[in-house]
Amino acid sequence: MWETVKKVWKAYRGWVKRRKEKRAARRRAKGLVRDWLEFIVTLTIMVFFIRTAVVEAYRIPSSSMEDTLLVGDFLMVNKFLYGIRTPDWIGIPFTGIGFDVPHTRLPAFRQPKRGDIIVFKYPKNPSQNYIKRCVGLPGDTIQIKDKVLLINGKPFKDPPKAKYTDWRICPAGVNQREIYPPGAGNRDNYGPIVVPEDHYFMMGDNRDNSSDSRYWGFLPEDNILGKATIIYFSWDKQIPFYRFYDKIRWERIASLIK
Repeated sequence: MWETVKKVWKAYRGWVKRRKEKRAARRRAKGLVRDWLEFIVTLTIMVFFIRTAVVEAYRIPSSSMEDTLLVGDFLMVNKFLYGIRTPDWIGIPFTGIGFDVPHTRLPAFRQPKRGDIIVFKYPKNPSQNYIKRCVGLPGDTIQIKDKVLLINGKPFKDPPKAKYTDWRICPAGVNQREIYPPGAGNRDNYGPIVVPEDHYFMMGDNRDNSSDSRYWGFLPEDNILGKATIIYFSWDKQIPFYRFYDKIRWERIASLIK
């Protein structure tokens, strides 16, 4: 039996050696520059496919989703759950050099649900990505009474880490100029309004400090990019960089987003 093992091992070593020699011969034949160029092109295509179809990283830039998501959280976004959205722009990243292209959305595994935290293209400026919680589905009647959110006439339970930073309540009958649609009320007493077909109503968990559907309107389904799923890294921007260990929020790493 030992002789058989030695023969198999010898044959395997010979196969590995021949494989390395063939690979080296191909590289010499193609040239180092071409070899690296093929590697870079292949890697670029793979990254583009993953970002388009599978997952994409997202960083929390503002406090509108506190205390569920904090400034400095880095998230992974599931881009195929609601249906893969093909790119609507092709160009050089981070330069603005490029052009718009027609896009479509592939069939979804499921539609957004109330409570889902969603990354989407900001309706007023599609070049910006926003993240909010879905609270209203197509056909839902949305109303807010003294900061209490009502969906179809019933109170919608606040997320576990939602918060209100302003104890004052803007009374019913007072219309804020910034509120959408005009005349719908104010931040704390809003509606009732009905969510149109193929649209969603989004709100931040930081209820008193969030630019959401109360201010810019309903979210078109076509603008949805994906569902936030996990925090893969987090750090506190307020802590100096030389305190690197303390700067990282270790307890938030690998946390599921709810």
